[in-house]
Amino acid sequence: MASLSLNLRGLASRLIPSRPLLQPITSKCIAAFSTTPTLPAPVDPKAAAAKAKLKASKAAAKAKKSKRKGAEEKDPKIIQMMRHFAAHNPKNIPPPLRMARNRYLRHWTIHRGWLMFRRKQREERERTLMRQYQSMSAACEELRLTNGPGTRDTGYLYRVAMEKKGVYGHKGIPIEYARAQTDTPAKIAWNHEWKR
Repeated sequence: MASLSLNLRGLASRLIPSRPLLQPITSKCIAAFSTTPTLPAPVDPKAAAAKAKLKASKAAAKAKKSKRKGAEEKDPKIIQMMRHFAAHNPKNIPPPLRMARNRYLRHWTIHRGWLMFRRKQREERERTLMRQYQSMSAACEELRLTNGPGTRDTGYLYRVAMEKKGVYGHKGIPIEYARAQTDTPAKIAWNHEWKR
C-alpha cells in the first residue's frame, strides 16, 4: 500500500505543476501596453564602472581572437598537406599485429601461398611474352633472308613489313609526336576552342 501511495504521489507531482501557470505582472509586461514611460532603477556608479570594464575586456578579447583567427587562415593546399602528414605521422600508425604462434603460422602460410601464386602467374605471363617475342623475331629473320618477289632483292619483304605506312592514317604520325615531350603537364590540358 505504501508503494502505491508513493507512485500516486510521483504521478500527481508530474501532472500538477509546482509553479503557478500565470506569471506575476511586472513592469516589463506593463511597459508594452502603457503609454507613460517607466523610470529606470537607480544605478550604482561602482557597479556601472565594473560592468563597463568587463564589457571592454570582452570586446578586446574578441578583437584579439578575430585577429588571431585571421592570421591562422591558410592556403587550402597547406591544410591538405598538413592533414596528409598528420595521417602518416608515426604516432598515428597502428602497432604491428600481435598474434599467437598458431595464428601467426596460419597467417604466414597463407601469405607465402599467395606470394607463390602471384609469382607463378607472373612467370607464366613472362614465358608467354618471351615465346611471342621469339616467334616474331624468327619471322622477321626469315623475312630478312627471303628473296623478294620477282626481281626484288633479298630483304625486300622485311623492309616493307617494317614500314608503318597507313598505321597512323594517311601521312600520319604517332600521337606521341604531336606535342613536344615535357616533364610536366600543360597549364591548359585541352584547347576546346580549337577548330580546323
